[in-house]
This record gives sequence, structure tokens and C-alpha cells, in this order.
Amino acid sequence: MPGRGDSHIAQLHDLGQSPWFDYISRELIGRGGLKRMVDRDGLGGVTSNQAIFEKALRSGSAYDEQILTLARQGVSSSEIVDRIAIEDVRAACDVLAPVYMRSGGEDGFVSIEVSPAYAYDPAKTVSEAERLFTAVDRPNAMIKIPGTREGVPAILESLRNGLNINVTLLFSLTQYEAVAEAYLDALEYRLQHDLTIRAVSSVASFFVSRVDTLVDELLEARMEDAVATDRRRLAELKGRAGVANSKIVYERFRTYLNSRPWQLIAASGAKVQRILWASTGTKDPAYSDVLYVDELIGEHTINTLTEATWKAFKDHGAVQRTVDRHLEEAHRTLRGLSHLGIDMERVGAQLQTEGVDLFMESFEATVANVDRKRQDLLAGAGA
Repeated sequence: MPGRGDSHIAQLHDLGQSPWFDYISRELIGRGGLKRMVDRDGLGGVTSNQAIFEKALRSGSAYDEQILTLARQGVSSSEIVDRIAIEDVRAACDVLAPVYMRSGGEDGFVSIEVSPAYAYDPAKTVSEAERLFTAVDRPNAMIKIPGTREGVPAILESLRNGLNINVTLLFSLTQYEAVAEAYLDALEYRLQHDLTIRAVSSVASFFVSRVDTLVDELLEARMEDAVATDRRRLAELKGRAGVANSKIVYERFRTYLNSRPWQLIAASGAKVQRILWASTGTKDPAYSDVLYVDELIGEHTINTLTEATWKAFKDHGAVQRTVDRHLEEAHRTLRGLSHLGIDMERVGAQLQTEGVDLFMESFEATVANVDRKRQDLLAGAGA
């Protein structure tokens, strides 16, 4: 596996972190861009969501022929979006197949998202996850399911059924713990029923920058009414919650790996449910553009980077293990926020709800965009 050339991205593998790309498009795949990222930078996987497909569909005309063909067949706009996503993910899975094979199925995954409309419906989520996995028809496809309270039973059932699951929209320690326990329960179930666990993979996608965005807003609100001394203390906490929150989750993750239940199941061939750092593009220009990569490098982790963050880290990222450094400082940061009445579990619950809503808005925007293209293409072709 990588460690290729002088690429900072590829060197992450040497510290146990796999770099994934938070984007997918037909053009990127078709013109060889994705393969070059595998070859030159050690790309380990790809994540997709509705916002990503919306952006891809707005760029150029790569999808026009498929949209027109399906439109002439009377296929609805939402079904067209579904077929485009499945085709792109399948093609990306083929590009990443050598990574999957070389790593023994540890890496090389491409994620496709269950419709956010089912985020609070376990039965429909399970059914949709199975449909997408069957439709993509690749062993390195990974189905994204939001880690909502209602999503956890669906995640458990899907893992029991042998699907690869990317649990998305995790923002708090409690949300992560529920998902980690579901993974362990699913593997134990499969062993008890004489089902293989060697081919089952999962990642827990923990979001970072969005935490700072919300917590910084809460700190700003408190600064308005604070005296000078308190304003300085509040200002010092800005931009620190996202990393601190993530380090605490990684600390908890390590306790799972060291536990007897995990050690026993790992001996039967179980793969580690790695932590995937998501939302790692810096949103506040006052912060380093590689903040959420530099500070979270370590074993059994993934960082899924946007194009801008990918380029920034290649240019000036620092390749060193950091995810478990300054843990006491991380705990102090969260205690300081708690003393101010900023409860990270409440923050996580709000962000998860907002995340589902944003996914739904992106899905609706993608369908609307395809609908417009569909009509324009039919009109232009005289259909």
C-alpha cells in the first residue's frame, strides 16, 4: 500500500491513516483523475452524498446523454438521480478495486448514501441499504446510513446482513458509542450464526468542522455580554471544540480496541471499525486550512478530504501522529465549554438533526436540477 513518492497525502498511510476523497463525478473517473490519485497519492477510498452529486451534475455535460436517454424512456427525475449515483459509485469501486484487493479488504471503499428521507425509518433504511448494495454489485461498496437514534437499529440489521456500512452524521461521544456497540453486536451475531465476519467492514464518520462552527457561534453569543476578562477566556476556546471533541472520541475508540470482547472477536478475523474524520474542510478562514487533518492523524483512522483540503495538505500538511496528543488539553477544553453551559451532547444532537435536513435539501435540489436538465434536453432534442 502507499507511502508513494514524496506526497504528504500518501505518507499518511505510514501512520495508519487512510486518505479518502470527499467527491465523485463521472468526469473525475472517466478522465483518469481518480486513478491518478490512487497511483500518485495513495487514495484509499471515496465518499459521496447528495450535495456532491448535485455539484457534479451542475458541472459540465457529462451526464446529459444518460439523462436524455432515461428521460425518453419516461424515467422520473428522482430515479435518474438514483441511477446516476449507482453508476458512478460502481465505476469508482472498479478504480479502487486494486486498493481493496491489496489491503485484504481493509480499504478501497466507495460510499453511497441511503436517501435521507429514511433517516428516521429503520425498516425502510434496511431495505434501501440492501437495494443499493445489490445494485452497485461490488464488494467494496459501502452504504452510508445516518447514525440517528432510529438509524442505529438499521445499522445493526444491515451489518448483521453482511453489508459494509459507513455510519454518517456522528457528532458526539454518545452517538459514537451507540454505533461502536452496534458493530460489535452485529459481528457477535454473525459468529453465533456461523456467518463470516471477514468480509464485513464499517467506518464511523465523525464530523469535525461543523462542531466548531456551532460552538463558535455559542461562544460569540456569550462574549457579547461578558466582561473583558471573560471575553478573553471565551475567545481562547474558539476553534478548539471540533478537534477536542474528536480526540475524546478517538480515546474512547482505543478503549474498545483494548477491551476483552473486541480482542476475542478480532481473533476470529473481525476488521476494526475505523474512525472516519468527516467535514474536515476548514470553514473559518481564521483557522489553518489543514487544521482538521494536521490534528487528527493516527492509527485506524480515515480522513475524507475535499478537493481544496486535499491540495492544501499536499502542499503544506504536517505528517505526524497527533490524534492522541494533548488529550488532557482536549478534556480541559470540553470541561471549559461545559462550565459555560455548552453541552457537547446537545450540540451533537442539534448538528445531527441539521445534518439530516441538509442532506434532504441537497437531495431535493439534485432532483430539481435533473428535472430542469431533463426538460431542457428533451426540448432540445425535439422529443
